[in-house]
Amino acid sequence: MQSIRSVLFTAAALTITFAAFVLTASLALALAGIAAVVVIGSAIAARLNLRPARATARPAAAAAAHSQREMRIWNDGRGTIIDL
Repeated sequence: MQSIRSVLFTAAALTITFAAFVLTASLALALAGIAAVVVIGSAIAARLNLRPARATARPAAAAAAHSQREMRIWNDGRGTIIDL
């Protein structure tokens, strides 16, 4: 009777351990799937967003020509216009 009881307890313990392992594995797989969907969605969203254009510096010759241009001021009848 003792041996049958110990065999049943061992079988129950193994069954519970296996069930816990299956539950843990399925939860890990579900979490990995959710993470994959989030990563793929963010990658697609990043591709669809427009990137801002980077400003570039003017060449030295163009900057010098711009700084040497004189300021123009005139009145068009609606107000004074100052062109820098």
